[in-house]
Amino acid sequence: MAKEIESTNAINLISAGTQVKGDIESNSGIRLDGQLQGKMDIKGKVVIGASGTIVGDIVCQTLEVSGQITGNIHAADLVSLKSTARMNGQIIARKLAIEPGAIFTGTCRMDTDSDARRKEVELPK
Repeated sequence: MAKEIESTNAINLISAGTQVKGDIESNSGIRLDGQLQGKMDIKGKVVIGASGTIVGDIVCQTLEVSGQITGNIHAADLVSLKSTARMNGQIIARKLAIEPGAIFTGTCRMDTDSDARRKEVELPK
């Protein structure tokens, strides 16, 4: 029987110059300053730094983006697109904040059910 691992306050880091191909799952937060091709399923906060890029979907609690995302986001709480953010895809979140200068191409749905976490986010057609 698999043992359930509790969430910790630890932050995972994928630093600038690092390229990852594959899916990432974590019970704690993560900061991405490198590149990721794959999905993220994070039970905590995700931070995409200014040099960070991801091609893939993200499921998380909260998301702060300063870099680039091509994919879909499902956040249980807040998605924050900073002024340097470049986002192409669908956002499903309880709250959305977009700073002037950020570029968002796609659709957004405000979802008040903060406990809803979908493993698969439908790609826009």
